[in-house]
Amino acid sequence: MRKVMVLMRHLEAEAAQKLWRENAHEHQKQPDGDWTTWLILGGRGAGKTRAGAEWVRHIANDNKGGAIAPPSIALVAETYADAREVMIEGPSGIRAVSPSGETPRYEASRRRLVWPDGAVAYAFSAEDPDGIRGYQFTAAWSDEFAKWRYAEETWSNLQLALRLGDKPRQIVTTTPRPMALLKRLIASPTTETVRASTYDNRAHLSEAFFTEIAALYEGTALGRQELMGEIVDDIAGALWSWNMIEAARISAAPALDRVVVAVDPPATGGENADECGIVVAGVAYCGDVKTAFVIADWSAAGLSPRQWAEKTAVAYHEFSADRIVVEVNQGGDMAKAVIAQVEPQAPVRGVHATRGKKLRAEPVAALYEQGRVRHVGAFPKLEDQMTTYTGQSSGNWGGKSPDRLDALVWAITELMLQTPAPQPGVKKLT
Repeated sequence: MRKVMVLMRHLEAEAAQKLWRENAHEHQKQPDGDWTTWLILGGRGAGKTRAGAEWVRHIANDNKGGAIAPPSIALVAETYADAREVMIEGPSGIRAVSPSGETPRYEASRRRLVWPDGAVAYAFSAEDPDGIRGYQFTAAWSDEFAKWRYAEETWSNLQLALRLGDKPRQIVTTTPRPMALLKRLIASPTTETVRASTYDNRAHLSEAFFTEIAALYEGTALGRQELMGEIVDDIAGALWSWNMIEAARISAAPALDRVVVAVDPPATGGENADECGIVVAGVAYCGDVKTAFVIADWSAAGLSPRQWAEKTAVAYHEFSADRIVVEVNQGGDMAKAVIAQVEPQAPVRGVHATRGKKLRAEPVAALYEQGRVRHVGAFPKLEDQMTTYTGQSSGNWGGKSPDRLDALVWAITELMLQTPAPQPGVKKLT
């Protein structure tokens, strides 16, 4: 009876594998050839996780009916939580794609999956590179490899642990980042690299998702990375790098002590007007460290002076701002007057650029290098301007000024670099 049950499990697994081969996208199918590493570079939602889970399931069930030792597999994620919630228990994870008779059980206390035929997969975190030491594997799946904090150390330990079986193999699934280790991996003759975009998997994603992300990401460098799965390299001489931006990114801000709306008005108004930079930022202390938080980019083009003033006023109330900071180079006191007409109660400070754009931006870029500025979420168009600004020539994009960047610089300068006005008091003479 047991042999019959085992046979039925194997038949079910083979049927599931056949169904997967028939329906998978080309980038999700195991490539031919004598590779050691199968690298899938893909945009968000491109089906990378499903490909990794299906490959692991195939490896775990492919022990030739007991003729070979059950495989030992490493599952490496950015954190232990990611390994469990995405790779193991996620909707496209290993347990979800496994047939009922071949579903591995998860032993949380040992952070491992155990299949009915004896195959085992252990979960590891890239936050703990030494956690891999002492193990040995026949296969490995590394997920979101480009996000690992200790990528070099974790990857080195994993390669040393891939030493069981005739030909240990591994799959790496990740949205790319411009990191040296990833570029070395792509260049390796033992790596088979495939690429996929978010759009390749459109049939399995919500149309609302595409409607929302199109306006936010398309046409930006971040969109090329996050949607198209491309490596976006840093521009030589740019004040900001993508690594700086990614290191600054957080999901939520703490309670803020002060919030400002910074405005860089266009020189002209109307439907053909350049962008009006409108950036909202706040400040708080993280321990003893004063830190700025960029919380919104409401910049827009084609606005009349009244329209951008109204948009600024809405942001002022929406984010409970303490002050509006507006550059007055273009229109002098007119910019302040337009805002006052729309929102007479809002405190407005006019700022005048007496130094060049690069000189004003450099101290702000230095704060990013020090880890003292955070981005709450993603601001693709703003971050595009930041990572392409070198200060060379006029610093323009297609003949247009980087207004979002200008507004950011004014906001951070106001919050972090302004010298407080002297307070009235009594001075003791000696």
